[in-house]
Amino acid sequence: MSESVYIIGAGIHPFGRTEERSGREQGVYAVREALKDAGLEWADMECAYGGSAAAGNADIMVNELGLTSLPFTNVANGCATGGSALVAAQQAIASGMYDLALAVGFDKHPRGAFNAKPADFGLPEWYGQTGMMLTTQFFALKIQRYMQLHAISRETLGRVAEKAFRNGAITPHAWRRSEIDLDTIMNAPMINDPLTKFMFCAPAEGGVALILASEKKVRELGAKGVKIAHIAVRTRPPDSFEVFQAGVSIKEGGKPTVLASKAAFEGAGMGPDDIEVAQLQDTESGAEIMHMAENGFCADGEQEEWLAKGWSERSGKLPINTDGGCLACGEPIGASGLRQVYENVEQLRGRAGERQVPGRGGTGPKTGYSHVYGAPGLSAVAILER
Repeated sequence: MSESVYIIGAGIHPFGRTEERSGREQGVYAVREALKDAGLEWADMECAYGGSAAAGNADIMVNELGLTSLPFTNVANGCATGGSALVAAQQAIASGMYDLALAVGFDKHPRGAFNAKPADFGLPEWYGQTGMMLTTQFFALKIQRYMQLHAISRETLGRVAEKAFRNGAITPHAWRRSEIDLDTIMNAPMINDPLTKFMFCAPAEGGVALILASEKKVRELGAKGVKIAHIAVRTRPPDSFEVFQAGVSIKEGGKPTVLASKAAFEGAGMGPDDIEVAQLQDTESGAEIMHMAENGFCADGEQEEWLAKGWSERSGKLPINTDGGCLACGEPIGASGLRQVYENVEQLRGRAGERQVPGRGGTGPKTGYSHVYGAPGLSAVAILER
């Protein structure tokens, strides 16, 4: 039987643009914040896993943090880099090899859309020449198809963004700290139909660090933390429709998010009705809408009613993306998945300030769900409980 694993320290460097700090320095800042939160020193850490897509290897952080000879493994898995670092750290402790582990992610992207190379994803050059390596194109096409199949309106896309900016306005680590009204969102310049500029997230900067501990170590330290009920990662099955895919199958296939969500719920011994706060990948407004259904929280098409009635607001029956998600925080690839988990840690420990959700008992949520999705079709889900 594997060891139970807890998150006992959480640190974040604000997302957005920080010209005076490199991406790695933002990661170091987050690690120091997490150590402070856990009441530990860098020399106490037994192993580390971390990653960055555009800001250098994570293991170089030891130059600033200290040369303690701990094993530090670099992780690279697209938008799931942070989630994959968390999985590795969790498995290291669950195996019984270590009692303390660090998961860290950071990034510093240049301005503009992500600019991936076709060859990196096994694609021919013509795929990039058509403009499809720009993810804005893919996500617009995918949500167009979904809206037609399930009667989702453009106004619902706008409501997702409106909620995100409202939550981001009261979140200290968010990049976009101003509310934007629905009319402005709907009438903003069109980037890729049906998505306007306020319906997309932007490449950003930031860092997040989480310190994990075995149950034995938690007792030894007298630490406060939240339990990792289960983590699952899945890649795409046959006939799925994913980022950087050169065609769509006529046959309706499975989805990596559906598979990861099912595995996480089964491993945690829970179902969607047991979740009290959720952070879902919202690369753009349409992604949050589709992922609500893919993670099992509603049926396809029910999102129209959910957004109209405010069920995913902080005061709703399932608060979603309580810190503003990627739309308000931006997406530094290495840090984004860990930000979701950080937010759930803050919510479960009652430390989320103005954005704190009450939970069903009025004493804060007892369960938190985080989901990340990335190219070329992989998904990671982590469920926390206190």
